Amino acid sequence: MQRRDFIKNTALAATATAVGASVVSNASAEGFISNTAALTNPLARPMVKKSLMWGMVKEDLSVMDKFKLLKDLGYDGVELDSPDKLDMKEVLAARDKTGLLIPGTVNSMHWKLPLSDPDPKKREECAKSIEKALWDTKEYGGSTVLVVPGVVNASVTYGEAYERSQAEIRKLIPIAEKTGVKIAIENVWNQFLLSPLEAAKFVDDFNNPMVGWYLDIGNVLRYSWPVSWIEALNKRILKLHLKEFSFKKQNDLGLWKGFDVEFMEGDNNWPEVNKALQKVGYSGWASAEVPGGDRKRLLTIREKMDEVFKA
Repeated sequence: MQRRDFIKNTALAATATAVGASVVSNASAEGFISNTAALTNPLARPMVKKSLMWGMVKEDLSVMDKFKLLKDLGYDGVELDSPDKLDMKEVLAARDKTGLLIPGTVNSMHWKLPLSDPDPKKREECAKSIEKALWDTKEYGGSTVLVVPGVVNASVTYGEAYERSQAEIRKLIPIAEKTGVKIAIENVWNQFLLSPLEAAKFVDDFNNPMVGWYLDIGNVLRYSWPVSWIEALNKRILKLHLKEFSFKKQNDLGLWKGFDVEFMEGDNNWPEVNKALQKVGYSGWASAEVPGGDRKRLLTIREKMDEVFKA
């Protein structure tokens, strides 16, 4: 081999190694780079955008200044409630000024007026609130509305919750299709949809891409391991909520105290969660849903989220 050819080939190899998996836009003209990345990194780590809930921001600031604060702290977005009392024009101005995105909203009525309520008028009122949330989310530029589908209790059987909630969600699918905003079902200790296989079936019953799942990693740990939920729900997962849970605190101090633990200090096996997300090819938003606070606290949460996805 000529010396100049050896130098040339060595330089090409070094370039491919340096670029690795982070392929730039002109990679199509240099196919060897993408091929190298595919061989060395067959399961890419989940590309996650970090968000949090609007109510976690406890500093007394204007909407604009809260958006600026979150952007400065390294967040990519913030989730809002809908319906709510925020001025939409003010929110949109803050979004456009700061570049902080609004990935979606959380329906604010599904606990007070669940879709499984025995009273059809209450179910209708909840459905109307979800319809408004779908239109609001479209204006915000988001892609999902989180909906708790129903609550099972002494006056509502499991079967009734299943039938009623599905009937109400079916009515909302045409609105979801018009807005382009998906209905994201979440399990929130509502004594309903307690297993990952059942959760998957609940989504599949609609046979419509506008209905999916909002997976809360901390919530499901009470019922079974998050990896099982990720594997079962697979492409049905639209977004993630992040929180920790400690079985020790649950057993020693009471059920709800299980959430009173920082990221990386509970019983979530984050390396296994990340592997499962890689396996199903998840890429998208992850929103923290933990006790918030001031600037210092919110920065800590964002840094902990970084640790979670590096685990």
